[in-house]
Amino acid sequence: MISPLTATAWLTGYISDLPTPFDHADRVDLRALGRLCERQIAAGASAVVVCETAGEASTLSTAERDMIIRAAVEIASGRVRIIAGAGSNCTSRAIELTRRAEAAGADAVLSVVPYYNKPMQNGLYAHFWAIADSTELPIILHDIPARTVRELADDTLIRLAETKQFIGLRDGAGDVTRPMRLRSMLPQNFRLMSGNDATALTYLAEGGDASISIISNVTPDLCQAIFANLRLGRLQIARYLQKTLVPLECCVSNDTPAGVKYALSLLGLMDPGTRLPIVPLDDPAKATLAKAIAVIDDDLAGPLKPDTSL
Repeated sequence: MISPLTATAWLTGYISDLPTPFDHADRVDLRALGRLCERQIAAGASAVVVCETAGEASTLSTAERDMIIRAAVEIASGRVRIIAGAGSNCTSRAIELTRRAEAAGADAVLSVVPYYNKPMQNGLYAHFWAIADSTELPIILHDIPARTVRELADDTLIRLAETKQFIGLRDGAGDVTRPMRLRSMLPQNFRLMSGNDATALTYLAEGGDASISIISNVTPDLCQAIFANLRLGRLQIARYLQKTLVPLECCVSNDTPAGVKYALSLLGLMDPGTRLPIVPLDDPAKATLAKAIAVIDDDLAGPLKPDTSL
């Protein structure tokens, strides 16, 4: 596990929110999970996320969550950090998932703003504090108003960040001015991470530290190259590389996680199967996505070929 809790330098670059692979019998496919993890490690990722948005977390049983986290920890073997999704709109359930993630060996948890029940800001503060009080793990907050119908207000975020156990924010609000606005009001070690691929480059250029990404599952080398060029001050190159990703990003983001699963299936990495209420892409969407992958220049994107070593 991460030690000390204030060590957050590893939250950098593009961090993939991994889809959960299922086999033809709708069982979790741990061999495919291994391929996905190894591909991120080879690209130089610092961490991966499991059991979260792309991982169809709401359809996973508690036993499946435990199995996925333990498998990811074993596959990583300390080479990357494992961030486990452990959010819920029920505080006691979020506490249970957080404790189970800790027992399974996760390095940190990602905890989303409670969805559907629309708590007031004091309720959000109390919710996250109750989770923190239940674990020794570092906590990354997840703000995604499009799914939760309730934002994590800046003032609430600042209050939570005063405690070192809250180490970062996955920011899916789409406000690219947030890093510049908040940086001076947050602790130096608190990490601001884009949660939106469409605006990630701008978010990073405005002072963000990392991107927790869906598209980087498909093009990990290209995404890491975008981040590296940005950090070296080569904004024009980073923009050019980002431009090559736009058609694919649009396809993947329109139907998450079905889109990213189908893209990865085209690369021979996993079966595209999803669980209801998510259904596979229809044929026109498949054709559009396949075309978007095909037009990415291999010299730019790096190896978009399957890893068959597992």
